[in-house]
Amino acid sequence: MSLQAPEFFAELCLPFTDSTVVGNTYYATPATGTPLRLRIGFTNALRADTYGGLRLTVLHAHRGEIDAVALNFVDHGTFHRRDEARRTPVNSSRYGTFDTHHRPGQPPWEGAVTTGLRDAIEQYTAVWFPGAWTTPTPNRTASRTAHQTPAPLTIHKGGRAR
Repeated sequence: MSLQAPEFFAELCLPFTDSTVVGNTYYATPATGTPLRLRIGFTNALRADTYGGLRLTVLHAHRGEIDAVALNFVDHGTFHRRDEARRTPVNSSRYGTFDTHHRPGQPPWEGAVTTGLRDAIEQYTAVWFPGAWTTPTPNRTASRTAHQTPAPLTIHKGGRAR
């Protein structure tokens, strides 16, 4: 079954307008005019097709990976409520994770509370992309516009411009 990564990243409500999801990975250019990029992917847990967190990577366009950090779902309380309601033991390999096997009509990460993850992503990106979370959405109408050039003045006999 599908991981539904685009929906998961949409749930995080990241403010980066220049972004896309390719496969199971989120890519963004949080600050325009710099060679730095952000990549967010899922980290594997102990079991196959099971995910235990996110890995944030800062990439330089020419130098490659500069820095990375792993954000575990357990550390950020992402599935705490769900696991508590299901009485999943803390020492279980299923605690604080999700897998691609889920109820029909529901995302595999059903029950996730993404506030802690989002806050951690904001803190991390503030170091590498200062102001990226407060930058307003670029105005798409502020692009080049056609200007009409006024017709040249014509000088007629008599020396006056008309």
